[in-house]
Amino acid sequence: MSTQHDLIVIGAGPGGYVAAIRAAQLGLKVACIEKEPALGGTCLRVGCIPSKALLESSELFEQAKDGLINRGIRIGKVELDLPQMLNQKDQTVSTLTKGIEGLLKKNKVTRYLGHGRITAPGAVSVTNSQGQVSELTGKNILIATGSVPATLPGIDFDGDRVVSSTEALNFSTVPAKMVVIGGGAIGLELGTVWRRLGSKVMVLEYLDRILPGMDDELAKQSLKVLKSQGLEFQLGAKVTGVTLNRKTCDVHVEGHENLRCDRVLVAVGRRPNTADLGLESVGIETDKRGFIPINEAYQSSVNGIYAIGDVIGGAMLAHKAEEEGIACVEKIVTGYGHVNYDAIPAIVYSSPEIASVGATEEQLKESGIDYKKGSFPFAANGRARAIGHTEGMVKILADKKTDRILGAHILGPHAGDLIAEVAVAIEFCASSEDLARCTHAHPTLAEAVKEAAMAVDKRAIHF
Repeated sequence: MSTQHDLIVIGAGPGGYVAAIRAAQLGLKVACIEKEPALGGTCLRVGCIPSKALLESSELFEQAKDGLINRGIRIGKVELDLPQMLNQKDQTVSTLTKGIEGLLKKNKVTRYLGHGRITAPGAVSVTNSQGQVSELTGKNILIATGSVPATLPGIDFDGDRVVSSTEALNFSTVPAKMVVIGGGAIGLELGTVWRRLGSKVMVLEYLDRILPGMDDELAKQSLKVLKSQGLEFQLGAKVTGVTLNRKTCDVHVEGHENLRCDRVLVAVGRRPNTADLGLESVGIETDKRGFIPINEAYQSSVNGIYAIGDVIGGAMLAHKAEEEGIACVEKIVTGYGHVNYDAIPAIVYSSPEIASVGATEEQLKESGIDYKKGSFPFAANGRARAIGHTEGMVKILADKKTDRILGAHILGPHAGDLIAEVAVAIEFCASSEDLARCTHAHPTLAEAVKEAAMAVDKRAIHF
């Protein structure tokens, strides 16, 4: 006997559980399959949320140890309680995963615990940890299985000394020396966490810059800031392998001496999690990178089977997957669904934060688009001065003829929150003048966004 549903969602990460809830709101009978006991996917369990918890805790530790004296706050000896710091992180994750479980129940989404595998169009089998199999049928199937950490040729994860971001969230002791392979968001964030807690961290990046894909000017400024905080960098570094010694690791870099360390974090990106989904049973072929090709409705080559999030490529971001999940099910039910990929922000939660939305200068130049640029430094912002975080700037790019905002890039305090204002502006096709003429409260960090918008037309007031 099989259980009938209108929609079967495979994966309960940000894309999957959000799609399931929205589909249920639209009146569908929905099943959501997840092999992990805790819901929320990589983002919640071993990604976005736990890493941000550790970033916050490590920053507070560093401030308490070294950063409060100039504020007139003197405290005694500051000690690290790493087990408690990790425990707080785990409690945060547990609370949120239980919250998602409650949301599925509230919206009458049926949750299945086990591994989902497509056996035919409209049919999915769910195998639990005891080997018991449940057969589900449904008119529509949505694949939202996310991604897994990638590695390099010659480097294998051992879960202890050579690790992915998952294990780097749970080191039982602070490594004396740590090598991070990859200068993207994940490597910089986790490198920052362990640097703050006392590790000597070296970041190796194959390119001649950090933060691939982000605005080059912002990346260069970020590199200077991160270096000043104690992170070490080796750019243009081609890592050829890692050798495990009895208690240490040797990282092999082409043309350089080996780097000896206690732990190696491989943060070179992620690959789509499409293994053992039964794609071949229905004739779905992935591309050469493993992604599932889809059309504008997120439908695969097989009618009734859809895919969203990391498995279809593009920016591997939780909020992108969420928007795609909503757009996909709304398209199924109402015939309409859309995601504006020009208005999806990306954030690196270092200190200061790094945030970006829309086009970079490099992309505009490559596309031959004439643009205007306005920038404003946080050093000239009153609130930034008051809170003691003056590094960085806001940069806004607008079309030279129409003044329509094409992109924005922020390095500075709470950049991840500030970027939302520009994302909304881009979504509504606003001009830099529209943004500049909106009243911003004083004193706030958001005034730097207003001033950058004014600077597009060379009329910034405070700089």
